[in-house]
Amino acid sequence: MNVFKVLIIMALMAAPLTRLPHKVSVWVTNGKGSKLLHRDADIPMYPGSQGMISIDTSRRLQEVSGFGAALTGSSAWLIHQLEPARRKALLRELFDPARGIGISYLRITMGASDFSLRDYTYDDLPAGSQDPQLKRFSLGDDRQDVIPVLKEILEVAPGLRIMATPWSAPAWMKTNGRLAGGKLDPQWYEAYAHYFVKYLRALAAEGIHVDAVTVQNEPLHEAAYPSMRMEAAEQAVFIRDHLGPLFRREKIHTKIIAYDHNWDEPQYPLTILNDPQAAGYVAGSAFHAYAGDVSAMSRVHDAYPAKELHFTEISGGEWARNFSDNLQWNISNIFIGTMNNWSKSALLWNLALDAAHGPQNRGCSNCRGVLTLRGDSTLRNVEYYVIAHFSKFVRPGAYRIQSRNDAPLESVAFLNRDGGKVLVALNKADTAVSFTVQAGKAVFQYRLEEHAVVTLAW
Repeated sequence: MNVFKVLIIMALMAAPLTRLPHKVSVWVTNGKGSKLLHRDADIPMYPGSQGMISIDTSRRLQEVSGFGAALTGSSAWLIHQLEPARRKALLRELFDPARGIGISYLRITMGASDFSLRDYTYDDLPAGSQDPQLKRFSLGDDRQDVIPVLKEILEVAPGLRIMATPWSAPAWMKTNGRLAGGKLDPQWYEAYAHYFVKYLRALAAEGIHVDAVTVQNEPLHEAAYPSMRMEAAEQAVFIRDHLGPLFRREKIHTKIIAYDHNWDEPQYPLTILNDPQAAGYVAGSAFHAYAGDVSAMSRVHDAYPAKELHFTEISGGEWARNFSDNLQWNISNIFIGTMNNWSKSALLWNLALDAAHGPQNRGCSNCRGVLTLRGDSTLRNVEYYVIAHFSKFVRPGAYRIQSRNDAPLESVAFLNRDGGKVLVALNKADTAVSFTVQAGKAVFQYRLEEHAVVTLAW
């Protein structure tokens, strides 16, 4: 920052100015945990045109789809076991933006994952059997917990967006005849495309609309739990010749999202998008954060700026227990980071787990849910507050807007459909930082304590 700007800001802070009628609401979580989505005193606004952070509401960037987590089979089962009054209160807290934190996007699993009560798909058969016409298709286990809980959530948040992801095709469609590992046999590509259509229509019959599907969870990873390897060229063929054309013929408007794996392999979605026919059916790409760097999302955006980007999974766990470190890493990388790298959504992994990090299905043995449900208690983990700093204030349909940041902070700004503005700022320094924000012809000032995140809304 040059000397001229410093002098202007110092004068602004020192001079008695006329307050504007508008005020900024302030919500803070600090690394010490003494403030947890704590509402501080409102901040006055003053006339002015200079700030360390400046926001340009006329420069709209990507539209926001939402923020949230995954309603896995394990999460749905735990929530469904709660006494009805407690369950209703919890869902209101999670999904109502006025009385809670306003989660606006959920990821669900198509069949079993590593966080389900057991292995299953929607067309399981005895070994050696086949069902080319999918006559045995059934939502099966989803009817026990996932669908009832989703219906209750939609009563609280009817505008909720849902993304669905398979961990594996039915075993009879795979090269190894098992749910764990293996590949989708090309002879069943068309049947598997119809499997997606049957799934989406079955949920629609239950009043549940799926906004987007990803083709395969972590397609470069095979595991002891339901999983399926699918190389980029194979996914391109499946989308180009089967899933995309079938969706179009059947008038399925659910978006098709490619990849759904780590930041370290951006060439995977680029391979699919480089195929003009496959790309014509693909709305965008999804990423996880277990390897690589968030900047990979901008690499894909720069190559195909008209295609969507989504961030769909990262989990906390016992390997990282420091509240302050987790708060800063998640805000920096998963929320501010993905938004500043063109993502439309930011989703964490399990919405809820129990005190033993489960129920598990041969997967992660020490993952942490957004919530820990233990007996009569509900523990709100650091991930709860990380989501809340965005989901409560930045609503679906908002736009990320252009901002310039000359402060020693990380930040991102949004414009909601109702005209409300939101700035989320993170201070990773060991000392507090005072800064000014300029929005239009108004400015305001704030001092953010060390290792803290603030959401400023006006």
